[in-house]
Amino acid sequence: MLDKQLLQSQIKNVLIDATIPGLPNHYKGKVRDTYELNDGRIIIVATDRQSAFDKNMGAVPFKGQVLTQTARFWFEATSNICPNHVIEYPDPNVVVCKKLDMLPIEIIVRDYLTGSTNTSIWPMYRAGERNMYGISLPDGLVKNQKLPRTILTPTTKANQGEHDKPISPTEVVKQGILTQKRWEELAQLSLDVFSRGRELAAKRGLILVDTKFEFGLDEDGEICLADEILTPDSSRFWLQDTYAKRMAAKKSPVSLDKDFLRLWINERCNPYTDNIPQIPEDTLIEFSRRYVQLFEKITGQEFVADNCETTVLERIKKNLGNYF
Repeated sequence: MLDKQLLQSQIKNVLIDATIPGLPNHYKGKVRDTYELNDGRIIIVATDRQSAFDKNMGAVPFKGQVLTQTARFWFEATSNICPNHVIEYPDPNVVVCKKLDMLPIEIIVRDYLTGSTNTSIWPMYRAGERNMYGISLPDGLVKNQKLPRTILTPTTKANQGEHDKPISPTEVVKQGILTQKRWEELAQLSLDVFSRGRELAAKRGLILVDTKFEFGLDEDGEICLADEILTPDSSRFWLQDTYAKRMAAKKSPVSLDKDFLRLWINERCNPYTDNIPQIPEDTLIEFSRRYVQLFEKITGQEFVADNCETTVLERIKKNLGNYF
């Protein structure tokens, strides 16, 4: 586990701008920068930029490395369930992958009644909704309670700066977004990968609460997992050993994921209508510590802070030398 002093020393050595002159077809997303090579391969650079509520805010030391290496663990652990887009990892923050024809929905798999964004089921349930995403939930449930069964809550994929929108499986098919057969394939794959994640997380003392999956088709028409899977940005993870006690005390579970920051923001403003306050350095450091802790608990590996003597971008440029 990285000590606080090292995290503090790296608060300014974060990767915010991943522009690499010489690499073609650069696209800047919320957290990741991508480059499409002329041979069709895609270079994805995970930066340390922090995104929440569809807004960018601050940067977190080692975040990009944690996201890339956590996803790497899970892509390898689930490759016998669903193929993925990965070709190789030339740098701790970088994955080179095959280009996919991305399918236009995201599938969120949920085991618990929680969430803080407009597409999460707890804010909807608290507001009185009992039918959402084509699913009926009973009265009397409380925040962070385990759901009667695992559910799927798809959303449309919004353009940058816009918000994802809830949609039911019936509407996915009715609107022609996917065929019934394709939806059923994605739904089953999502449940199977989530089940593997839940099982492995439990062995590490963690509860996999929910997660988001994105899929695409490769050149042979085969379904592949894409983007990231089961990372602290795309998922919620709670500490297992304190969950029951904190629920009984009506306290939020201890999370090792992006919800730590979402909750910090929600306590201070309405993130959809107000200006989000500047995030203090100590909060960013604690955020980084939790991400590193999750990586170590999930993988069983010690997190190695890769080459802190240079900037993250210079290290990446060096490791991508063969791609220029």
